[in-house]
Amino acid sequence: MNMDVLLGYIDVYGYAIIFLFLFLGIVGIPAPEESLLFLIGILAINDKLSLTTAALCAWAGAFVGMAAAYACGRYVGYPFITKYGKYVGITEERWLRTKEKYTGNVKKTVILGFYLPGLRQISPYFAGISRVSFGMFILYSFLGSIFWTLPFILGGYYAGSLFDINPNYVPYVGVGLLILFCLYSLIKYFRGKKEKKSEGVH
Repeated sequence: MNMDVLLGYIDVYGYAIIFLFLFLGIVGIPAPEESLLFLIGILAINDKLSLTTAALCAWAGAFVGMAAAYACGRYVGYPFITKYGKYVGITEERWLRTKEKYTGNVKKTVILGFYLPGLRQISPYFAGISRVSFGMFILYSFLGSIFWTLPFILGGYYAGSLFDINPNYVPYVGVGLLILFCLYSLIKYFRGKKEKKSEGVH
């Protein structure tokens, strides 16, 4: 989505559009989540938005989206998701990949899943279908929503305080931050595997 269009939506609808875009991004309808979060920080440092209110709306949108997708998975079920999931980006490949990750560590998948497009959208549906404990899912969704939204918003806020950033470049910055996080996660993962292998040798 063009940043001018996004800025226009924010100007007209205010904080409600922040909640809506984050909600839609979680349930699987394409929305520029990371870019929007980074943009929120930039707009806040330029006094176009209240940092606290915007951050709360972003968190609420992500959290409510997770709860809604979980409920859909739990009460509507797998046949509905496989039939209509393609319309919100839930492909068979993504489904199988998420299934493998969930069998490994549910808590980690819920929280870290926020940072991985595709997994972020399918993870709550799978949790509901798998009947993951509602209390545990809500707790980790609550924490994950904070850990995902806040760093991007604060990144935009502090970057905006240091540089004069054109909003049209925000999507590239958001993608760049996402790539850096993924690289960090991969390096940490392979280091962990290497250490475990070394311990096994001894």
